[in-house]
Amino acid sequence: MLIEQATIADAKEILDLQKLAYQSEAAIYNDSTIPPLTQTLEEMCAEFATQTVLKASIDGKIIGSVRAWLADDTCYIGRVIVHPDFQNQGIGAKFMQAVENFFPTAKRYELFTGYKSARNLHFYQKLGYRIFKQEDLNENVKLVYLEKFSQSC
Repeated sequence: MLIEQATIADAKEILDLQKLAYQSEAAIYNDSTIPPLTQTLEEMCAEFATQTVLKASIDGKIIGSVRAWLADDTCYIGRVIVHPDFQNQGIGAKFMQAVENFFPTAKRYELFTGYKSARNLHFYQKLGYRIFKQEDLNENVKLVYLEKFSQSC
């Protein structure tokens, strides 16, 4: 498996994978209108101008992706996705390490997930992330924000 920076040419394949990977989240909330499922290719392409998009591939096929950007001293991490056939194999943890390596000057890392997403919450907490706030996305979904401080602080 190779983790590297994605290019805009990868946008459609990543968006298709995102829509597949987020089906399980939509099922948890009984809500197929969550932002990862309604994002358009145009919106996805625009993110390449402001975010770093990493991809994981095996034999040229993208099996995962993550997006991140740095603002002030905080690295914001979003849309950690892994193809359902490749989940629970450590790829998500490798993505999180790759983001931290890509943004070595960050003093803090922040991300969010849904409040019913027990697997995600467990995964992020196992990596050292701690919950620091919650907010409502809509009537069905509450977001849980997690943060981790850099070891170099």
